[in-house]
Amino acid sequence: MTNGVLGVVKKLIFVFPGDLASLTGGYAYDRRVIEGLQTSGWQIQLISLGEGYPFPNKEQLAKAASLLLQLEAGLPMLVDGLAFGVLPDLVPLLAARHPVISLVHHPLALESGHSPEQVRMLQESEKKSLMHAKRVVANSPKTACDLTGFYEVPVQHVTVVLPGTDRFAAHQIPALTRKPSSGPVQLLSVGAVIPRKGFHILVEALQPLKSLSWTLTIAGDVTRDPPAYVLLQEVIRRCSLEDRIHVLGAVSSPELQNLYAKSDVFVLASFYEGYGMVFAEAMANGLPIVSTTGGAIADTVPKQAGVLVEPGQVDALSDAIKLLIENDDYRSLLAQGARSAAQQQPTWEESVQKFDQLLSELIAE
Repeated sequence: MTNGVLGVVKKLIFVFPGDLASLTGGYAYDRRVIEGLQTSGWQIQLISLGEGYPFPNKEQLAKAASLLLQLEAGLPMLVDGLAFGVLPDLVPLLAARHPVISLVHHPLALESGHSPEQVRMLQESEKKSLMHAKRVVANSPKTACDLTGFYEVPVQHVTVVLPGTDRFAAHQIPALTRKPSSGPVQLLSVGAVIPRKGFHILVEALQPLKSLSWTLTIAGDVTRDPPAYVLLQEVIRRCSLEDRIHVLGAVSSPELQNLYAKSDVFVLASFYEGYGMVFAEAMANGLPIVSTTGGAIADTVPKQAGVLVEPGQVDALSDAIKLLIENDDYRSLLAQGARSAAQQQPTWEESVQKFDQLLSELIAE
């Protein structure tokens, strides 16, 4: 399994929970890596473990064992962290048959909305699973630090592969070329409606700004956490913002690109992000950012590209949004900063190349 130039096909098993087509940042990362590796000559066997993660039941765990323990031994196996971290009994068996790599988007226990018992269980489970990983891929330096610090993964086992960014020419970015209009400032927020994304916080921050001219569009899966969606709807009604906030649900990639093109400011009130691919996408589209310092966001969004506040701080978030709504010049300055920051981020080709190198080195060991 050396370079395809020598006539030998490079093979990889890629394991993931749920539906690879899901419109989330983690699955988008997985898809782009898979597509890039296939273009680079890797023959990839895709294995879906189905639904239920990160809290699989006995039947789902049995299905995972049945699927994975009958695969051709010796091939490298890359497992998405959403499943890897909750398979502590299966991973040692897999590690005896394959060089196993865990792809961690963010530690599972850091997802908001879990009970203390669930957090403890996820911490113990993920730490036990990671002990058996030949390598661990982290999507940001912050995630890598969490893994080596809280989960005691050896530093030499961790490789950081940042998500790639699609590059656009300046004339392709409406946010950089259009002049401020007399219409409402178009705010855009993208992400699955789950507790960690803090959409209820964002709505509360917008309530004091009713006298200003703005609209908010929220694009993201509303089925992942039904209670979080119910809470979002309740807060919108309580704040009397039904005519200003539009919740679209999940949208396609072309639809999302159109939303970026029509928007003026990107806003997201996340409590934690392992990286935050939507911020990179927004900056690539020349959108100034208003968000929080949760997790790796401050690493992804530099000061010249946006205004960041502490997570959960409604008043501070409201002030930051107000600043950008009222100040066209400052918004334009941050838009230019966002564009410049996006140019410094890796392309998907560069990110895939790091995966290719890691997998090739693993095979050669």
